[in-house]
Amino acid sequence: MKRAELPGDPPITVTLRRSGRARRLSLRVSQLDGRVTLTLPNHAPEDEGLSFLREKEAWIRGHLDRRPQDRTIGPGVTIPFRGQPVEVALADAGRVRVEGARLMVSRKSANPGTAIAAFLKLAAREHLAARSDHHAATLGRGYERLVLRDTRSRWGSCSSQGALMYSWRLIMAPDAVSDYVAAHEVAHLVEMNHSPAFWRVVARLCPDYQTPRRWLRENGASLHAVRFGD
Repeated sequence: MKRAELPGDPPITVTLRRSGRARRLSLRVSQLDGRVTLTLPNHAPEDEGLSFLREKEAWIRGHLDRRPQDRTIGPGVTIPFRGQPVEVALADAGRVRVEGARLMVSRKSANPGTAIAAFLKLAAREHLAARSDHHAATLGRGYERLVLRDTRSRWGSCSSQGALMYSWRLIMAPDAVSDYVAAHEVAHLVEMNHSPAFWRVVARLCPDYQTPRRWLRENGASLHAVRFGD
């Protein structure tokens, strides 16, 4: 894909994407990673797209300014764990662990960020597997396997073969939020769509699903703003 740059302080790199399905110029600013994408119909001149970018510069910068600032893991940095803030602190020895409001990591660790990410992934697997098992049992269904990824476009998915996928960053969200995502994906074992019937299954598993769903829309980007140095 081609790229363009909007000059300014700071300059903004924009990905130019051609689409045969697009009928007009459109802009997207990702709240997850700050990526700016301009989609152009195949027939649209590139100069027209660049002019459109300049017209929308204030809009683009406004969205980028509202995006949560990246935070790189290190001593003294606070991140959420199961919805509660914990401060990264150094310990003389031992594995990564949560002690009260502190997330302890050995000062001897060669890469504390990688060690903390590994701890979060393990905690996410245990928690999401337990919630998936619970919801699957409620429906009398089984799933094929559970995998974790650091996805940007979705928090979870369910394949037609019954494989569940989750973002391990959900372990930083409140338990009600990760439980909703597990209920959402397990519901796809019954309804592989987003029809009214599907949402009735979700409501059966997670009656107040609208609240955690709204939390993800409003706060999900902050989970992706945590950087682990990898």
